[in-house]
Amino acid sequence: MMRFATICLISFAPVLVACEPMVDQSNRPATALEFPLPDRPVAEIISNQFSNEDARDERNEAQVVMDLANIEEGTTVADIGAGEGYYTVRLAQRVGEDGRVLAQDISREALQRLGRRVERERLENISIKLGQPDDPQLPVDSFDRIFLVHMYHEVTEPYAFLWRLWPAMAEDGQIIVVDVDRPTDRHGIPPKLLFCEFDAVGYNLVEFIERPDIRGYFARFERSEARTDPSDIKACSNG
Repeated sequence: MMRFATICLISFAPVLVACEPMVDQSNRPATALEFPLPDRPVAEIISNQFSNEDARDERNEAQVVMDLANIEEGTTVADIGAGEGYYTVRLAQRVGEDGRVLAQDISREALQRLGRRVERERLENISIKLGQPDDPQLPVDSFDRIFLVHMYHEVTEPYAFLWRLWPAMAEDGQIIVVDVDRPTDRHGIPPKLLFCEFDAVGYNLVEFIERPDIRGYFARFERSEARTDPSDIKACSNG
């Protein structure tokens, strides 16, 4: 949620008062200050698991999403906001020995639990990476697919985050978003707002499908010809 301070300029001429809002940037990371704040609330992270894994498997969620995203043996995937690894472990099984999965999260505790799970299940094609709220800190030119599943609405610095995600994509790489069409402070994001924020940074929407069977929608993005300069990025209206 954006917070505002107010600067009031008071003239000594009779009854002339002008007040202008000033964005409070004191809580933002210094590395994000050149990017605009989102014009929308940002959902708080309430859990590292979107829902119970058994319930998600009953509706075949991961298999549906991986099929839609064309995940196959040998694919290199980043699972951003991996939490305790619902998608991570299933992606690892799908991509096989010739593929790789990087699980990233900003929670050390979640990654520690995921690390123990990876060791327990002996999944040798998974790497684990700690990220930052405004920077996924992924290696350059590395990923055929980047998964943002039920987490994009929790990103506090979406423009900086998407801008820094750009170099991590391999040639013909794609970003896969799975989310819910509802307000961001109710742990979803309206598709129109999602499209606008990606477009503002320099991505093209390739595909959008509403999927009741996964209780949300599936969106696929690719890089456009050029990444928008941070100074030229305009925050999308949430109106």
